Amino acid sequence: SSSTTTTTVEAPVPNGIDLSVDGPISDSGRLTIPGFDEIGVEVTSEAGEVIESCLLLAAAIEQHAQGLMNVVDLGEYAGMLFDFPSDTNGAFWMRDTPLPLSIAYLDAQGGVVSTADMDPCLDLGDQCPSYPPDGFYNDAVEVLQGGLEALGLDGPAARLIPTGSCAPV
Repeated sequence: SSSTTTTTVEAPVPNGIDLSVDGPISDSGRLTIPGFDEIGVEVTSEAGEVIESCLLLAAAIEQHAQGLMNVVDLGEYAGMLFDFPSDTNGAFWMRDTPLPLSIAYLDAQGGVVSTADMDPCLDLGDQCPSYPPDGFYNDAVEVLQGGLEALGLDGPAARLIPTGSCAPV
């Protein structure tokens, strides 16, 4: 019971990662980014609705740095969860990231600290703008721009809880 929104990237991205076409197969049967795991999550929305999703998981420093760089299609994933070993307040940026994304910075209980809409930044290198959080966070979730509400992260009472394995596709 997942809805998929397709976003087409206008400019060609050399070596773009298109998870609707190519990639290794994850444990749940999804095309995935080499070297990345996936994680199932349950989000309880502001209204109390529980929404289950499958996210790519960036848990290691190298994965945090790569994130969704060069990804042109998320395929069967709702987005990417960045899991940090402790609270941080570092900003995110969109260097070499062709998809417009929204980010939710989450506290240790899975509550929303702040959100931002982030625009693609190609060919600008270190000149790409950064998107700082409003405070310390423990996790961050990136989805296609405008997709936080569909994931259930629609207000301060919403909570995201990792559940482990993703449901098979």
